[in-house]
Amino acid sequence: MPGRHFLFVPGPTNVPDRVLRAMHRAQEDHRSSAFPELPRGLFADLKRIYGTVKGQTFIFPATGTAMWEASLVNSLSPGDRVLACRFGQFSHLFIDCAERLGLRVDVIDLEWGEAAPPDRIGQLLAGDTQHDIKAVLIVHNETATGVTSDIGAIRTAMDAAKHPALLYVDGVSSIASLDFRFDEWKVDFAIAGSQKGFMMPAGLGLLCVSEKGLAMADSAKCARVFFDLRDQAKQNALGSFPYTPALAHLFGLRAALDMLFEEGMDNVIARHHRLAEGVRRAVRAWGLAICAQDPKTYSGTVTAVLVPDGKNAAAVIDIAFRRYNLALGGGLGRLAGKVFRIGHVGDLNDLMLLGALSGVEMALNDAGIPVTLGSGVAAAQAWYQESAATLASR
Repeated sequence: MPGRHFLFVPGPTNVPDRVLRAMHRAQEDHRSSAFPELPRGLFADLKRIYGTVKGQTFIFPATGTAMWEASLVNSLSPGDRVLACRFGQFSHLFIDCAERLGLRVDVIDLEWGEAAPPDRIGQLLAGDTQHDIKAVLIVHNETATGVTSDIGAIRTAMDAAKHPALLYVDGVSSIASLDFRFDEWKVDFAIAGSQKGFMMPAGLGLLCVSEKGLAMADSAKCARVFFDLRDQAKQNALGSFPYTPALAHLFGLRAALDMLFEEGMDNVIARHHRLAEGVRRAVRAWGLAICAQDPKTYSGTVTAVLVPDGKNAAAVIDIAFRRYNLALGGGLGRLAGKVFRIGHVGDLNDLMLLGALSGVEMALNDAGIPVTLGSGVAAAQAWYQESAATLASR
C-alpha cells in the first residue's frame, strides 16, 4: 500500500529516522580500546532516564520480558515468597515468570482496569511479621489496560509497614515516557525495553538495580548464566560486556538518548500526557468507554478502548489494518475481543495522532460501531489547539 504505514500499537513504536541512521552502520570491534566510551556513556545516561544516582544500569541483548527473569534470578531463591498484583496481561505474565522460576507468589487479583492498591499491599506486608515475603512485583504501566499505578504510594505503604521486601517495577511502557523516580521511590529492580519510550526496534532489555538489589546476587540460589549480573557488572566497569553486544542497537540507543535529552525529560513526559488527553477526548466523543476505571490512573502511553457489548474489537483492528494501513493494539488475555488499544508513546506528535484517530473512526463504522465521522478528531483537535496555545504562551 502506498504511503506511510500508521503504527499506533503501544510497542514497538515509530523509530525516528535519526535512530535508524545511527543503527545503519558497519560493524566494529567491540574489544577495541575505543569501544568502551560508548557503553560507559550509555550506562551513565540511562541513570538519568531512570532517575537515579546510586542505581546501576545494565543493557542486555534481550527484551523487557527477559529483564523480569534477570531481576528475579539475581536476587531470589526457589521457594521464596513474593507478593504481586494481577490486573492485566503483563502483570499476569510477570507472575507466571516468577512461578515458573520456582517462586511462591501471593497474588492480589484485581479487575482488569484497576490499578495496584497501595493500601492492600501495605496491609499484607504489615501482617507478614516474620518477613517471609521477599519481594513485591508491580507493573507500573499495565499496557493491556492503559492503567498507571502509583509507585510512590506503594513505596509509602511498604515503608509504613516497616517491611524490607525488595521492590520490582516493570516500567517497560513507562520508562522514558512517563515520570519515573527510581531513587525517590526506592525501587530495587526497574525493568524496561528498547521498543517503546526509547523509540527503537525491540532487542534491548534495560535494567536498573539498587545497591540493595545488587547485594542479593551472591545469596540468590536461582540458576543463571547469561543473566548473571555479577558477570555483567565486572565487564561493564571496563566499558565492555561478557559477550558480544547488540552493536547496532547500542548506537541506536545513543541517538535515542540524545533525542530525549534534547527535548528534555520534563517535556517528554508532558508531551505524552498532552497527546493522551486528546485521544481520551476522542474516545468520549465517540461515546465509547475507556478500560481504565479511575481517571487518576489513565496512562500517558496507551489507551484501551472498550467496544459495545456484542461487538468484536478484533474486527475493528483488522479493518483498520487491511483497509486503512493503521495498526492498533489488540485486547490481550481476558480482554481479547473486548478492547482495542491506541498507542501514543515514543516518537509522535499531534498530527500523527489525528491521522490515526481518523482511521479509527472509519474502522469503527465499518465494523458496525456507528460513530459520527470527524467527532473524535474534532474533539482531539480542539484540545491540541488549545493546549498548544497554552504552551506557546509560557
